[in-house]
Amino acid sequence: MLKGLGGLGDMAKMMKAAQDMQAKMAEMQETLANSVVIGEAGAGLVKARCTARGDITGLDIDPTILVPSEKEVVEDLIVAAIKDAQARAAQRGQQEMAKMTEGLGLPPDFKLPF
Repeated sequence: MLKGLGGLGDMAKMMKAAQDMQAKMAEMQETLANSVVIGEAGAGLVKARCTARGDITGLDIDPTILVPSEKEVVEDLIVAAIKDAQARAAQRGQQEMAKMTEGLGLPPDFKLPF
């Protein structure tokens, strides 16, 4: 008599799974915000720190390269270190996302909308 209600149980499971995933996403975002990655350029002469979300938090420049005639080289190294840090942050984010989606049975390259 109430055969049609079987689908509601499935819907409740789907809603619960969606809520669980949302909570895991929030937890992952918090983890990424608190994780620090370091990018380098010039064999470590310039280092950029950023969160695993990609927010730059610091820069370390070896004072031996701070010569006025080498201004352009230093600028290039700074940009390269920042790009390296952001690439490492993106990689960390992808690793965390892969861990999260692993339990869902989704393919590793599945793109979620968030």
